[in-house]
Amino acid sequence: MTLDQYRPHVKVYFDPLVRFAIRCRITPNILTIAALAASAVAGILFFFRLEIWAVLAVAVNAFCDAMDGAVAREMKNQSLRGDFLDHAVDRYADIFIITGIFASGLVPWPVGVLALTGVLMSSYLGTQAQAVGVGRVYAGVLGRADRLVLIMVVGIVFIFFPMTIYCLNLLGWLLLLFGVFGHVTAFQRFGYVWLKLE
Repeated sequence: MTLDQYRPHVKVYFDPLVRFAIRCRITPNILTIAALAASAVAGILFFFRLEIWAVLAVAVNAFCDAMDGAVAREMKNQSLRGDFLDHAVDRYADIFIITGIFASGLVPWPVGVLALTGVLMSSYLGTQAQAVGVGRVYAGVLGRADRLVLIMVVGIVFIFFPMTIYCLNLLGWLLLLFGVFGHVTAFQRFGYVWLKLE
């Protein structure tokens, strides 16, 4: 993961927004559900080829996803239930967004399935490590924050330059990247946990 390492550096920019959310009585769970709704909207918008609005919805998802944990920490309201909800919502968000992209026909479905399985397996092995007592594993070459930023950046570039390179457009190459590096990350996490277990 790369972008997740910079969370402490951007905390100063989020603090005023976190305090504002708390004053407005916006709970972490509300932000988590808002992130889920934004991802579902993003998937639908990608499906209908409304890329500019889809990218905006992904940005809302990313913002709410960053805010829910920050608000929970500030309120000292972190809980197992909240963590469970957050992880479940994140997986559905991945499904909505990636499926929306390839179900639209923008990307061949085999590439979309590769991306979806790579993303889900890398996330699953990160949480499964915690289930077997090793602790949550975030290691790997491509984390969720990286994926969301890449979807936004590549989505914007695709709007202005809908080019095809070797049979795939930019979104196709992005999902291929997600698939390959998602599975690489999954194998990295599997190997790390395997060596930690007795």
